[in-house]
Amino acid sequence: MQNFYSDKQVSYFQRISAMNLRHPRLIGFGISNAETFQTACNHSNGAIIGSAFIKMLSNSTQLKEDIINFVRILKDKTRRVRNS
Repeated sequence: MQNFYSDKQVSYFQRISAMNLRHPRLIGFGISNAETFQTACNHSNGAIIGSAFIKMLSNSTQLKEDIINFVRILKDKTRRVRNS
């Protein structure tokens, strides 16, 4: 699991973004925490979470509260990206 994107990965995101593609760009790899989620959103139209969510579910002792908290953190990060 990675906690950040390498300079090489960020450079790749920037090159794709500079192409001004017609369709929205989504990043769906390497998202393991709020920081990688935010970085992915900074360089695309959104981020796809999968394994991070599944990992949270498998480690959860209070499922409902953990899901609410997980989504709340992502929503807060998304708002910060949109407002910056």
